[in-house]
Amino acid sequence: MADPKTEPVVPAATPHEPVAVTPAPASTSPPTDTAPDTTMEPKAAQQQGEAPGGAEEPAASTKGSPTPPKAIDIDQTQPQDFDGELATTNELPSPGTLSKIENYTVLDRHGKTHTFQSLYSGRNVARRVLVLFVRHFFCGSCQEYLRSLSESITPDALLRLPISTFVVVVGCGDPALIDMYVETTKCPFPVYTDPTRSLFEELGMVKTLAMGPKPAYIKKSMTKIVIEGIGQALRFAPSGLALKSGDSRQVGGEFLFEPLDVVTPMTTPRDVQHMTAGSLDHPGQDHGPVEAKRVTWCHRMRTTRDHAEIPEMMEILGLDGQGEPIRDKTRWSKAVEIRKGTGLSLAGQMSQLSEADAKAS
Repeated sequence: MADPKTEPVVPAATPHEPVAVTPAPASTSPPTDTAPDTTMEPKAAQQQGEAPGGAEEPAASTKGSPTPPKAIDIDQTQPQDFDGELATTNELPSPGTLSKIENYTVLDRHGKTHTFQSLYSGRNVARRVLVLFVRHFFCGSCQEYLRSLSESITPDALLRLPISTFVVVVGCGDPALIDMYVETTKCPFPVYTDPTRSLFEELGMVKTLAMGPKPAYIKKSMTKIVIEGIGQALRFAPSGLALKSGDSRQVGGEFLFEPLDVVTPMTTPRDVQHMTAGSLDHPGQDHGPVEAKRVTWCHRMRTTRDHAEIPEMMEILGLDGQGEPIRDKTRWSKAVEIRKGTGLSLAGQMSQLSEADAKAS
C-alpha cells in the first residue's frame, strides 16, 4: 500500500484549520502497487490553485491559499519602447562616451560620410557647437521646433557672441530627405543624419510614442501637424522614401559642445561668418588640428514633444532675450520659467568677456 503521507487526495485536518473533506481531483489515478510520484502531484495541485493539504511539503510549497503567478524576469537595462514618459536622465556624457563615438559616422544631404567629431571640432568649426538631435524627418513637432528656434536663434545673432558659436542638426532618416527637411523648416543650420541611430543610443536617447504636454514651441494644432506629416510622406511614396524618414519611436535631445577653457591656443575660424545651411557639407574636411571639447550642457527628450524650450536654449547659448512669445500665456510662462537641461555652459564667462571688452573700448 502507498504511504498515506504522500497521497494528496484528501487534505488532512490541522490544529489551525477546520476539517474540510473535498472530492478527489479528477486526475487522481487508481491505486497501484507503486507509490505515486510525490514531485508531480503537488505541482498539479498548485496549478489548480489548491494546497496539497496537511502533508509534508518542500520549503517552496504554498500554505493553503492560492498564489499569483511568478512574475517573468525581463531585462530592462536596454528598454526599446515605453508607454509613457521616458525615465531617462540628463547626465552629461562622460569623456569615455565622447571618445567612443567621436569617429561614428553621419551623412550629409549628398550621402557623404563625416565623423561625428568633425561636426563640433576641427578646421572651420565654431568653438561652441550646439548639436540638436531630432526625430524622424516627417515629425511635424520637431519641424515646428526648428521653425521656432530659427526665428530666435539666427546665424547673425550667434556671430555677435564673443566666442564663435554654431548649431548643427542630426536626424535619423535617409539623407535624401534632408533637402525637404531644410526647405520645410526654413532651418539656416546644416542638417545631417545618423540612420543607424548609433549616436542616439550611445548618448542615452531612447524611444517612446508618448506625446506629453504641448510645448510653447509648437504653434500649430496637432491635427494640422499630423495631416502635413502624412502629406510629406505621400509626396515621397513614388521614390520609395515614404518609409525611410527614420524610426518614429526615436526621440532626440540637445547637447552643447564647448572647449575646456575660454582661453586656448585655438583661434576663432576666420570664415565662421560664412557658415550657412550649405557651407558645412564638409566641416573641417575631417582633418586639421582638433580643439578638445566636452559636453557642458545637455537635455534628453522624455516624450515626442519634449525639446528644450527656446528661452532655455538662448540662455545657455548666451543670447539676449527669451525668443518670440506666443499667444498662449500659460504655455509661454512655463517655457520661460522651466529649465529641462543639466549643466553649466560658458555663457556666464562670455558675458564677463563682453563686459570687459565694453569697458576697454
